[in-house]
Amino acid sequence: MLPGSIQITGETLSGAEIKDICDSLKENSVRLLSVRGCQLSDRDFGRVCRGVSESHSLAQLNLNLGVVSSIGRTKQLADALKANRSIQTLFLHGTPLLDAGLITLNAALSTHPSLVSLDLGDCMLGDEAVRLICGMLPPDGAKSGLRELTLSANPAITTKGWARLAIAVAHSSQLRVLNLDYNPLGDQIAGMLAVAVASSRTLEVLDLEGTELTNQSAQVFLDMVENYPTCLRVLVLAENAISPELQQQISDLLSEGEEDEEREAEAHAGGYREKPTWFQNLYPMSLTLPDSQMVLMSSGLGESFLAETEM
Repeated sequence: MLPGSIQITGETLSGAEIKDICDSLKENSVRLLSVRGCQLSDRDFGRVCRGVSESHSLAQLNLNLGVVSSIGRTKQLADALKANRSIQTLFLHGTPLLDAGLITLNAALSTHPSLVSLDLGDCMLGDEAVRLICGMLPPDGAKSGLRELTLSANPAITTKGWARLAIAVAHSSQLRVLNLDYNPLGDQIAGMLAVAVASSRTLEVLDLEGTELTNQSAQVFLDMVENYPTCLRVLVLAENAISPELQQQISDLLSEGEEDEEREAEAHAGGYREKPTWFQNLYPMSLTLPDSQMVLMSSGLGESFLAETEM
């Protein structure tokens, strides 16, 4: 049997339903497990964690919207992740982790052999959590690290924490996608991120939607993409006080850079260039972006490394 998916949203799960989920996990017949916003007892949550720890097929785990509702559950999840070797994408968006929860999970997350995409949006994180997350963005390509990181809506992170993250992003050997939307970053922190993007050898997508930016930030990004070589292909600046003209200028420059690289690659490959698998998976067909609009002016970006139909 080919691995399939279990996706349940906002339900109160019975013991019998939990048993079915656990049996499927143990039989290695599940690739995607999503129980976002579901209610289940502490006992049943522990049963699911044991199933996760024993699964060899599970690639994506979605526990968004408060499923991990206590430090006790956080510890159970950490134990499951230490035993599991297959999970590539973990969603914890809307989980009240706080820094203490991230400290509990850190050893399991930072040493997991397969994890490449992590969503910690709206998890009430602070600077200590960011310090630990930076350890998941290693500068040495010999060590596995995250390719996609979401830290949306974590307003407790201070300038110090964002500065630390910017340095880690600048030197990361693997990070491709960084979602920081709906954080009160402002122009000062955006300037730090622009320097990080210019220094990065890998970052292709940066989401800064609704982050209190102005034309000052946009001008910095415009100067960066105009004067320095960069891997950046998508920059989301929606819901900021930035003029459409500046957004369009940045969009045009990003499009030109991608077109130049594609022409060069085609010349070396006899006219054909295949994008890497991780890039193909980044956007489902319904979200394919036209080359002329690489600075997104509406929300919608934020799909995971393994694209999911719902967050």
